[in-house]
Amino acid sequence: MKTIITYGTFDMFHVGHLNLLRRLSEMGDRLIVAVSTDEFNKGKGKKTLIPYDQRSQIVESIKYVDMVVPEESWEQKLSDVKKYNVDVFAIGEDWKGKFDFLEDLCEVVYLPRTKNISTTDLKKSLKRFLSIPHEDLIQAFEVLELLRRDLE
Repeated sequence: MKTIITYGTFDMFHVGHLNLLRRLSEMGDRLIVAVSTDEFNKGKGKKTLIPYDQRSQIVESIKYVDMVVPEESWEQKLSDVKKYNVDVFAIGEDWKGKFDFLEDLCEVVYLPRTKNISTTDLKKSLKRFLSIPHEDLIQAFEVLELLRRDLE
């Protein structure tokens, strides 16, 4: 049995996440996904919108995923590879070279990201939207309502 493991926050789950999990599941027989806990993300200076319990439930419900474990530290990767008899450690190419130290224990694969989608970009768009003054949003919706009426 070929076991694959990957790590991620999986905040604001999107098609890029789904594509990654699908590709990983095709690489072996069992896919383990370590989802970063809220505490671990906080220690990395990363704020999540969706709490760990919900993120792990979302990932666990994906048909490509066989097991979800909490990611609580950087050092955990080494022990997880041993604990779960991992054959392939795989992660997005934005981490290229960072986990080569695992090559003595398993194959290390860096996968390309899905083009034009990322949680970071989604959060930036949301932040820009939320920074629009309330009065401007009300005015925009009033204009849209007038347009809708004109098109009826």
